[in-house]
This record gives sequence, structure tokens and C-alpha cells, in this order.
Amino acid sequence: MKSVRVVIVGAGVIGFSTAVCISEALPFCSVTLMADKFSPDTTSDGAAGILFLHHIMQYDKVNILHGKICNDSFDHLLAIAQSQCQLILVPAVETPFWSEFVIGFRPMTDVELKRFPDHKFGQAFTTLKCECSTYLPWLEKRFRKAGGQVEQRKVNSLQELSNSFDIIVNCSGLGSKILVGDTQVYPVRGQVLKVEAPWVQHFIRDGDGKTYIYPGIRSVTIGGTRQEGDWRLQVDGGDTKGILERCSRLEPSLNKAKILSEWVGLRPSRKNPRVEREVVQLQGRPVPVVHNYGHGGWGVTLAWGTALDTLGLVKQSLHEMASQAKL
Repeated sequence: MKSVRVVIVGAGVIGFSTAVCISEALPFCSVTLMADKFSPDTTSDGAAGILFLHHIMQYDKVNILHGKICNDSFDHLLAIAQSQCQLILVPAVETPFWSEFVIGFRPMTDVELKRFPDHKFGQAFTTLKCECSTYLPWLEKRFRKAGGQVEQRKVNSLQELSNSFDIIVNCSGLGSKILVGDTQVYPVRGQVLKVEAPWVQHFIRDGDGKTYIYPGIRSVTIGGTRQEGDWRLQVDGGDTKGILERCSRLEPSLNKAKILSEWVGLRPSRKNPRVEREVVQLQGRPVPVVHNYGHGGWGVTLAWGTALDTLGLVKQSLHEMASQAKL
């Protein structure tokens, strides 16, 4: 009989990655994943899913700089994600800190740059693209195989979980603003288009991160927007026009592409991801709560690495619970 009851709140790429790590590593725990929305209705489903880190986050800065967190995700996905070449156009010639996380990083040649007359410098490398519309169902299947249980339910407060579970893992993303009262988490609105352009074979991304072209299995994702503090979930016609114009300047053939869909999502952003443990008094008893949220637009890139860190915090909670039980 499984003695420790663990609940994960949130069914995006962070939630399911964490659920898989915990259920596989701790088979003596009863693990439940709980959320009001599942794939294909999560924010993760609309993400381009490119493994890439634009800037250094303060969270575990040493391990990010030395590749641990990014490489954990890269190694995990390498066997199941398609690898393609990406071109990134940047305004400076400095070698970025993330160059060691990707494959074959190099400056673009003069011949390659002729395709982009508005840019004087660029970089080329190979990275991974993970489409969450197929990855999340795969993670759910793996989670269930490890004995995990899934429940579709909106969680309004931690209090309502305290009688049924011994450890709470909060992967609720933007929902943490209300669920745990975190005033530091905020939305960054992203709008993208899915277009039919099978002739586009390589990723192209402008250095500012606001204009990008990511070919996928069934369509090409083009974008985008980074509108901080914007809660709108409606498609904006002006943004659609701007995306088409900017992406067509990078790849003129996109003028011929058929628009398949338009999508808007709110990235669960924070100055730094919150991956930490605390003990909260719920219904008159102390309950360990482990947080793993606030990854912004880097959820796929950091998911497996921070899930492993979260697993470590859950193990720490179990150790303390066992020590207290002996007293």
C-alpha cells in the first residue's frame, strides 16, 4: 500500500514533467495530477516548443551557466524530438552563454547572410523542437503507466487539498497568482499563427525574440508578441498583420502561405522561476508545499531540469516527515 499521498497541481509541460519524475522515482508514493485544463487546452500546447534560452535567469544561475538544467531537458528530449537547424539573426558578434547547450553553434557565412539583407551578422546551430500537443499526451501515458492518477478539477485553494494529500506540488503557472497569492507572477501575452508552408525547412529567429519562424511536423509556427501584463486572450487583428509582415521580411515565401489558425496564450512569467519548498499551515497541520512555476516562455527548455529539482525537494520533505514520525 502506498503510504504518502502527493498531488501535483497543473497539467502543462511543467506539471506533467514533474509528475512523471516523482511517480517514477518514488513508487511508494500515491501521486495524483490535478488540473482544470488538459491538452490540447493548456498554454503549453500553443508553444513553439523550441529548446533555447535567451537570457540568464537568476534561478540556480550556476547550474544554468554550466549547462545542467538545460542539458537535463536537452538530453531527455533528444531521443523523442526532431532535431533541425536554426538560424538566429542578432545585432552583436558576442558568443552567447547558451552556445554550449546547442549543437554545431557557429557564425553564419556571408553566403547565408545574403538571404537576410537587413542583417549584418547571424548565428547558426541545431537544436530541438518539442511540440507539446503530442508530448503532453505522451507524458500523461507515461505518468499513468507509473501508477499516477489524473483528476480534472479546478483547485481554488491549497486548503481544499490538505485533508487528502500529504505533500502538495504547485505547478499552476499563472494560476499561482491566486492559488498562493504570488504578486510576482504576471502574464506575457503571446500570439502566434500556424501556417501551411512545407517548403520552410529551417528555424529562423530575430535576435530580439519577437519575430520567429519555427517549422513543425504539421505546420509552421510564426510569431509573435511579448506583451507584458496583458491578459487578453482574444486574437488581435493588428498583431496578426504585424506578425505576417515581420516574418515575411525574413522569409518572403511566407506571403504565399495559408493561415491555418491563430492562437493566443499567456506565458506564466516571473523575474525568476520559483522552485522552492515551504511548510504551510493548512487545516491546522503543517503541509509541505513545493513550488515549480514562473518559467515564462522557457517552459519546454527548463521543464525536465526543474522537475528534477522539484523531485529533490519532495525527497527532502519525505526525509523530514520520516524524521518527525520517529520522534
